[in-house]
This record gives sequence, C-alpha cells and structure tokens, in this order.
Amino acid sequence: MRTIGIITDAHANLPAVQAALAALDAERCEFVVHTGDAIGIGPHPAECLELLLKHPRLHFVMGNHDEWFANGLPDPQPAWMSDEEWLHQRWTHRQLTPGMREAVARWPVALELDVNGVGVVFCHYPRDPAGGGFAPIVRDPSAADLDGLFRGSQGEVVFYGHHHPRSDAQGRARYVNPGALGCNAPGQARFAVLSIEADGT
Repeated sequence: MRTIGIITDAHANLPAVQAALAALDAERCEFVVHTGDAIGIGPHPAECLELLLKHPRLHFVMGNHDEWFANGLPDPQPAWMSDEEWLHQRWTHRQLTPGMREAVARWPVALELDVNGVGVVFCHYPRDPAGGGFAPIVRDPSAADLDGLFRGSQGEVVFYGHHHPRSDAQGRARYVNPGALGCNAPGQARFAVLSIEADGT
C-alpha cells in the first residue's frame, strides 16, 4: 500500500502547518503534496515556507499567492485586489528571501502521478483558459461543475485547493479539496491522506 498526504492553502499559518506535518509524519506518508498558497493571509510567511521547504518528503504545486511572490504582483494593481491586500502582499514578499523566491518559482502548476495504477493529479485549481492566472472559483460545485472545470485532466483522483471549504465529489473523477490548512475555524488544521492498495483500491 502507498500512502500520500495532501495539504493545501497553508497561508502562512505556522501552528497549523506544524500540526499537520506532525500528523502526516505519524501516518508514515511516503510523501506529502502541498497544492498551493503556502504564503499570504497569515502572519508567518518566512517561518512557514522555511518549514515546508525543509521537509524531506514534501512536493509543491503553484498557487496564486505563490505565483505573485515568484513572478511579481499584477501591475497595475487590479480592481479586484483591495488596497489592504495589496499592502499585505507587499509586506509578505519583504519577509521572504531571494532563495525562497527561486525555490517557489520552480514549483509546477500541477503534478500528475501514477500510484499503483491509479492516475492522481494535484493542482491548486484549473488555469483560466483566457490566461491571467486561475479560473474563477465555483462555489459549492456539483460533480458536473468539477467535470467541466477539470475537463483537461486525465486523473482518476484530483486533489485541489484555492477555494477554502472542504469538498469531496465523484464525477468523471473523484475530486477532493481537503479544505484550507491555514484558514479555518480555530483549532482545525485540515489535511487528507490517500492510501492506494497494490491492486489499485
């Protein structure tokens, strides 16, 4: 059996990251995937990113907050980004090092793996076909909504984040959002564990 841990949207919440990584280490996960937005919103961007990058079995995909750090904020400031968020993003980026920027810039937008014959995809969210980042969030998505959003994906199981509520839906594939690790009610550090038997179960 292969066991994989999945976290998403840590959002610079250091206590949540520490709790989730300790729990996933106790589960003896072969590796852990963070599906984007390691930074932004929370107060500990440098500490969280350092902890995540140092973990020996952690893989990453790019989220929008990570992309703004790696490639720069949209210029000029877009109408949908408030002055408060603009200032917070600039503060976040000042806390981080050039080496961290280089590491984040290498993160892919998706990982596609074969795990005991099961195709598993990890991404932050589908890209916007029109360009310019990620597709608009579909709130309370149905299985049909997710089939449409992820129509380019070949996975049988798709893990994603970006939208912070937890979700698990079966359509053409099984779509699982573990829920944001760093943006939840106090005391909740969400993650998922995927276990696949040798026969693909």
